[in-house]
Amino acid sequence: MSLRVGIICPYSLTMPGGVQGQVLALARALRASGCNARVLGPCDGPPPDSGVTPLGNSLPAVANGSVAPVAPDPAAQLRMMRALRDEEFDVLHLHEPLAPGPTMTALLLRPAPMVATYHAAGGSKAYDYLKPGVRWMAGRIHRNFAVSEDARRMASEALGGTYEVAFNGVEVSRFTPPLASKSSSTGQPTVFFLGRHEPRKGLAVLLRAMERLPEARLWVGSDGPETEALRRDSAGNPRIEWLGRITETEKIRRLREADVFCAPSLRGESFGVVLLEAMAAGTAVIASDLPGYARVARDGLDAVLVPPGDVVVLADALATLLASPNRMVELQAAGRDRAESFSMRRLADVYHAAYEELVAQRGSLPLSG
Repeated sequence: MSLRVGIICPYSLTMPGGVQGQVLALARALRASGCNARVLGPCDGPPPDSGVTPLGNSLPAVANGSVAPVAPDPAAQLRMMRALRDEEFDVLHLHEPLAPGPTMTALLLRPAPMVATYHAAGGSKAYDYLKPGVRWMAGRIHRNFAVSEDARRMASEALGGTYEVAFNGVEVSRFTPPLASKSSSTGQPTVFFLGRHEPRKGLAVLLRAMERLPEARLWVGSDGPETEALRRDSAGNPRIEWLGRITETEKIRRLREADVFCAPSLRGESFGVVLLEAMAAGTAVIASDLPGYARVARDGLDAVLVPPGDVVVLADALATLLASPNRMVELQAAGRDRAESFSMRRLADVYHAAYEELVAQRGSLPLSG
């Protein structure tokens, strides 16, 4: 009989986000490998697929320099409790387990062996101010993973315990282009940015760099608190196309069609999933030289990394790469190989093995309080 796995996400599954994307993709990969995996989390609208149990709407909360759509309200917790009772999962997998809402509710109830994955890096004020409480909650988890060394270090220093590093995964086959032609074949090289429009993502730096690239155009995906101000600052530039929030299908199409994917973040990146998605789509990557990105994208091998916040260096790197078709082809080929080494299929195998080990130990594990 296949394992019944409940994967719990604290963030709204109908809103774009790295954790949500990982949760949904992992569930798909686990189901493909024979696991009976179901996702539970807030949904602001219809669930994104049939394998999701919605727990209600989310509320915005500031976290890690961003805004997290969490669901700490009593109604969501009652739905969580009902789902745990009805589904009788063999194992629970909590992502960002100490975020307010359903993951904490599952921790308090602890009806089954529990695996946790920590995604955040860069420090947490909640961990600092609420240390006794969060340490007690963290101690109820049976096996801990972190998506990067930075995330592992942050969790370990704040919460204690041991953590295994398990990379974030990418669904390589969803991004691999059939025979996609790049937009440069039309005579206008294209740079693609996708990320929340907030200071730490560095979009303002990229917009200033684009002023030095008169022959290139820029696709700007998503939105955020800086959107209106940045649009005003770049008003009148016909080479910048503001896409707003885009669907997964459009994201994949634009990743395939762009010549360069640029991630000019300034800080706070624990792992570069979107860089791997761009590589899988056959697109060259230029990104900031941040620890979280550098563990995914290796400078000079499968990507170009530049100092964060340096407009001139970023502009020069973009101009050089866009003018070097042979180098572009080399990065595209190396990037596809790099993405394959982080495939979601491999990550699902890691977690599936952890689930089976915990279920086998169930009789000796502390559960239900």
